[in-house]
Amino acid sequence: MRASRKTKKRAVGVIRRYLKWAAITVALGIVASILLILPLRWFDPVTSAFILRDDSGRVPPMYQWVDWERLGSSAPLAAVAAEDQRFAEHFGIDVQSIRKSIKAAENGARLRGASTITQQLAKNLFLSPSRNLFRKAVEAYLSVVIEVCLPKRRILEIYLNIVELGPGLYGIGAASQHYFHKHPSQLNDAEAALLAAVLPNPSRLNVAAPSPYVRDRQRWIVGQMQRLRREGWLSGL
Repeated sequence: MRASRKTKKRAVGVIRRYLKWAAITVALGIVASILLILPLRWFDPVTSAFILRDDSGRVPPMYQWVDWERLGSSAPLAAVAAEDQRFAEHFGIDVQSIRKSIKAAENGARLRGASTITQQLAKNLFLSPSRNLFRKAVEAYLSVVIEVCLPKRRILEIYLNIVELGPGLYGIGAASQHYFHKHPSQLNDAEAALLAAVLPNPSRLNVAAPSPYVRDRQRWIVGQMQRLRREGWLSGL
């Protein structure tokens, strides 16, 4: 009887130690992620995980930072119109869009992605393009930390500056110079929408030789941009 009690006490002690170390590990992980992301509130990233693993053959990859004040209105509106029209409302993960996507899939539609701009920023900046569940879980966690540490405008600014827009082309600055030979602030709605139209898969979809799908998506994005502009979307960001 006494031996049984001692065994139970030892087991409880082991469990408590494991829980203690698990709590410490989680706490350290949270602190580390905050220390990784919070400086981005004031300092621009010099590179990203996607740039470091670029295999396009373009050496070096084109990457040119453009501050928010010099981006103009077309590029931010195009990105939001194309990728995440609830960007200003969610907290990194758009639960409403996920539910709609699942419901549509249950009714026979193709399951579409519901990643937010914040999630795509987390993936492009820190992770890989793999689709396993662990990577998605880390992406979701980092997205929440990004939303805690950075204001919405800064999140969109960093995203526009690091997102891949063609083979070896990262950020709206490099892409607008390469494809249109102009500064991002000079892009019109159609040009910005064409860049945003390839965001689902910039390694397959081509800005220089747009497919009918890309052109259809470009026209839809322009319409959404005009609506967002009428609603004063950027002024409220």
